[in-house]
Amino acid sequence: MLKFFFLSVFIFSFIMLNAQIPEKDVFETAEGPLEIHFVGHGSLYFSFQEKIIHVDPYSKVADYARLPKADLIMITHEHRDHLDTIAMNAVMKENTEILLTEICFGILQKGKVIRNGEKTELLELPIEAVPAYNIVHKRDNGQPFHPKGAGNGYVIRFADLNVYVGADTENIPEMAELQNIDVAFLPMNLPYTMTPEMVALAARSFKPGILYPYHFGQTNTAELVKLLADTPEVEVRIRKF
Repeated sequence: MLKFFFLSVFIFSFIMLNAQIPEKDVFETAEGPLEIHFVGHGSLYFSFQEKIIHVDPYSKVADYARLPKADLIMITHEHRDHLDTIAMNAVMKENTEILLTEICFGILQKGKVIRNGEKTELLELPIEAVPAYNIVHKRDNGQPFHPKGAGNGYVIRFADLNVYVGADTENIPEMAELQNIDVAFLPMNLPYTMTPEMVALAARSFKPGILYPYHFGQTNTAELVKLLADTPEVEVRIRKF
């Protein structure tokens, strides 16, 4: 009986430990492998050349105390499921850099501000801020859930691989200007961002090699797979978010 008890505790602990390990994909670049870890909701992190880059860490989807410490934290906008100081503090080191919007800087009073259309380089990685906003979906008062100019998506260049994290956005005209995107993350949760149809239109506008729908809540991701079945140049990958 005692052996069964300890075995049960071991199995439960093993399951819980592995539940804290996000699913990941690995991409080969000209300067070594890039690991993309799918944490949940709108949160993910990258591991590249022994550097860790967290995007929108959110404490409700993971125990960030168990995840790798950040060399860089990138915040897309000020909503609490994207700007979460509990999760940020859990992965902060003394020298962690923070890249964020002007509104987020006003809240945190620290970090490096980058605005739509601006470029910078951190950890020897070229980064560009891309607009992220709503055109169609609005609050009851007529204001967009995400006003133009307030939030950022990010294009990060890992050696010869371009990764676009769309953040909370719709299929905005600026997406058609994106070029040579190898991997893209596009949100698909209503009423705040896009329908599967809107994500499909966005993907067709700039044709990323690999598309991950993320931040999709209860949206049926199979709908997006069907919608892009006639676009073979875009590979849709569904992961846990």
